Amino acid sequence: MEKSSRLEKLNILIGTFFSETGTKSLKYFSKIDSLIDEIGSKLKVTDSWSDEDFKNALNYAKDRDYTLNASKEDIIEIYEFLSKNKEFLMRLLENPNLMEHEHFTELLRAVFHLLEELESRENLHESSDNDIMHLNGDMVRSYRLITIEWVNYMKYLKNNYPYLFSLAMRRNPFDKSAKTSLK
Repeated sequence: MEKSSRLEKLNILIGTFFSETGTKSLKYFSKIDSLIDEIGSKLKVTDSWSDEDFKNALNYAKDRDYTLNASKEDIIEIYEFLSKNKEFLMRLLENPNLMEHEHFTELLRAVFHLLEELESRENLHESSDNDIMHLNGDMVRSYRLITIEWVNYMKYLKNNYPYLFSLAMRRNPFDKSAKTSLK
């Protein structure tokens, strides 16, 4: 019973992450993913998905070759977004419930590393090609880990909270045609 309660608290934290920064981060990353159409077709979650569909999507998210082609403007946009959410991310990292979920903790570390790299630059507008290539690598790490966690979280929502799952499907960051408004 206690373990179940801790897992529920953990999933609330993960849900808060996706509501506040995770889904928006995925939107930023997917916008500069040259293979967005491919990942979009593989991760277009629907309410008819089975456990097998989620398993296949998770394997795809883990195994795919992530490539981002960020411009200086994209990097600045991601920096501004992450720095605006730094305090929220810090509070998540400080939460003791996260110690039980090493994958999510690794995800937060990757995001913080990316933010630290971005903050360390004197002027992102003057980033060299080597700097942009390095930052793309840091973004790829974050993108991959957030994507994997997103697939797991979508499965959790489908199995436990259909009303939250409905909104999450309509906000799918990999689906260019996703609309939150209902027709």
